[in-house]
Amino acid sequence: MGEEVGVQTFSRQDRARYRDKVRRCLDVFAEMLRESRFDVDRPMTGLEIELNLVDDAGMPAMRNADVLQAVADPSFQTELGQFNIEINVAPRRLAGTGTAEFEEHVRASLNAAEQRARTVGAHLVMIGILPTVLPEHLTADTLSANPRYALLNEQIFAARGEDLRIAINGVERLAVTADTITPEAACTSTQFHLQVGPNQFADYWNAAQAIAGVQVALGANAPLFFGRELWRETRIPLFQQATDTRPEEIKTQGVRPRVWFGERWITSVFDLFEENVRYFPALLPVCDAEDPAETLAAGGVPTLAELRLHNGTIYRWNRPVYDVLKGRPHLRVENRVLPAGPTVLDTVANGAFYFGLVRALAEADRPLWSQMSFSAAEENFNTCARHGIDAHVFWPGLGYLPVTELVLRRLLPLASHGLDRWDVEPAERDRLLGIIEQRCLTGRNGASWQVATLHRLESADQLDRPAALREVVRHYVELMHSNRPVHEWPIP
Repeated sequence: MGEEVGVQTFSRQDRARYRDKVRRCLDVFAEMLRESRFDVDRPMTGLEIELNLVDDAGMPAMRNADVLQAVADPSFQTELGQFNIEINVAPRRLAGTGTAEFEEHVRASLNAAEQRARTVGAHLVMIGILPTVLPEHLTADTLSANPRYALLNEQIFAARGEDLRIAINGVERLAVTADTITPEAACTSTQFHLQVGPNQFADYWNAAQAIAGVQVALGANAPLFFGRELWRETRIPLFQQATDTRPEEIKTQGVRPRVWFGERWITSVFDLFEENVRYFPALLPVCDAEDPAETLAAGGVPTLAELRLHNGTIYRWNRPVYDVLKGRPHLRVENRVLPAGPTVLDTVANGAFYFGLVRALAEADRPLWSQMSFSAAEENFNTCARHGIDAHVFWPGLGYLPVTELVLRRLLPLASHGLDRWDVEPAERDRLLGIIEQRCLTGRNGASWQVATLHRLESADQLDRPAALREVVRHYVELMHSNRPVHEWPIP
């Protein structure tokens, strides 16, 4: 999303030219799939974490340009809001101690960045939604300087023709309007990348969709927004509504949203890119000079720039990615369902559970998605976003049951088997899956800790809501730096 796009306006001719170009890219992509021109020899995994910036009082700090200058590390980049940055972690293999290396690298990078951010009056926080963010923090003035964000804002509102309405009914209710997309900046996520070959892609994507609800239930960490207690993972409905290009009349016609769970199991990665082109008009119709057909015919690897840019403006919770690295094209599943935090250790444990479970399900003799409707997977996803670790879900052969029971009885053994298939060291496998197990046994994740802490501060300490939220952030940051898994966090 942070790819640089210059300041510009778009004409009708630009849009027509882009539509033609993106369709030609899709044709070339289909030809590449037929010829199996993809890197599948040494599959890699990757990680991105979006972060909030706060000041000493725990309030959003609009300092990302200053922080990035102080950090001076190309792994860190801007995000939508001036109180957001993102770290992109170098890809690596999971085999052996790959997960431990992820943890060590991320902790070292974040600790170094935190030290440098303090020199400009900011601190880094890994959390799904910052509890202290308020409407005055989410205005046009808080957009980051990258022209892409201003263009996205302009194009989304041009398509809508009216202000955004954000309505979330959870434990408490929220109904507000916004005249920019900056409410999206409140949503900070963790993204796992998994490189797969074209022949395996559909199985891995389907598996990721099937377990998306379970991931959200276990990892929920965004129960508070604009001072209200809403869903346990409020990030899900907020992101869906904050980037919606559809006015009400278009919604009632059944036009698909750009933040999209999907509507069917797939048989090929081509299905997803073809849906992108068929269903979604361009938001940023920027054309590249390359002719992808000529590049391919000459024996080169086309960048498919228009296809990739278009894909980057369609926010599937499991997104297909086409990329070129060192002259070799490859495909990835980008898993986008989880919030940031609470700790690096929790994040890596979430990753181990995901990577292990999707491999076990993708390689199963009888595919899970042949036993489960797509609508059931989507229902699980929304139910788990609403109720978090207390959710009940549907699972083939088991019916409806608590998500924690499903994980303990069925999914942890599968994830363990999948990590064995990745050649993860047994001790590392057991260390990380043990964190998931304890989270289920204690019923505590980031969202349940935040809510319990808020209620304790309001009742025992008799703090008003704003003061209690600031205290939630203060305690959260202290425990986040301890790197103790969240199921061990005490209630203040």
